[in-house]
Amino acid sequence: MRSVTYSMGVSLDGYIIGPDGRFDWSAPDEEVFRFVTDEIRGVGVHLMGRRLYETMLYWETADQDPAADESMLTWAAIWNPLPKVVFSTTLTEVQGNARLLSGGLAEEIERLRAEPGEGNIAIGGAALAAEAAEAGLIDEYRARVYPVLVGGGVPYFPQSERRVDLELVESRTVSDLVYLRYRVRHGARS
Repeated sequence: MRSVTYSMGVSLDGYIIGPDGRFDWSAPDEEVFRFVTDEIRGVGVHLMGRRLYETMLYWETADQDPAADESMLTWAAIWNPLPKVVFSTTLTEVQGNARLLSGGLAEEIERLRAEPGEGNIAIGGAALAAEAAEAGLIDEYRARVYPVLVGGGVPYFPQSERRVDLELVESRTVSDLVYLRYRVRHGARS
């Protein structure tokens, strides 16, 4: 069965977006960009909310950007054919290899888990990840922890009043950030 992973850049104080709405502090340098590109190779389908989808639209035409370097073109070549599911109640259409759903995250994850296929089911975006976490659907948390304190904003971890035990699977330094990969101990939830 395919694993559900939640991977995002996060400030040291636990936010993916600062109180000012910015996340420019998580712009990857060349080494981090290569790392993230390697990580996306293991994804079979990407689930995302409207805001992340709109942020990632650039990649649909990145190959036409004269400023795009080789690493950007490599990312676009992997990202564009990757199947994506966009959860939104406000969008009426999506572009590229994406399809639109207005609800039913748990049902979609269970459907995707049951399908034959390779690669993880990745979730991007805090609100969608919070919904999946609340339903107990996330198997791995993958945090790229940046050396910055932003003081508030959108938290990486969903705010929940229940305990979730994690097992460290991997940790390493990539450029000036720390990558942490934790597997959820499904039998140890409270």
